[in-house]
Amino acid sequence: QVQLVESGGGLVQAGGSLRLSCVASGSIRSILDMGWYRQAPGKERELVATITSGRSTNYADPVKGRFTISRDNTMNSVYLQMNSLKPEDTAVYYCHGGALALGGAFLHNLWGQGTQVTVSS
Repeated sequence: QVQLVESGGGLVQAGGSLRLSCVASGSIRSILDMGWYRQAPGKERELVATITSGRSTNYADPVKGRFTISRDNTMNSVYLQMNSLKPEDTAVYYCHGGALALGGAFLHNLWGQGTQVTVSS
């Protein structure tokens, strides 16, 4: 069974920084295209950033210049460095992506359980 496990959320003051981590565990050879999403109370889940297996990145406009997505393929991990945090960044952050299983199957649309990020003003 393949799981995405996030960590690194917490409470931070506006202007502060947090680094989220997501590790893919289970019987996999590698992770594929990955991304981070977030969902604030009463709002729909939205894309934050993506990174392809070739390390091309894409960011939502509200986080451009403040957040950086990266990956470590040797660790089957993806990260989200969040700087200059604002109260409106408060949300549950979810890791999403795909993986190549040891048996050769491609696994898509994997989601983590989410990690809470709260930014106080």
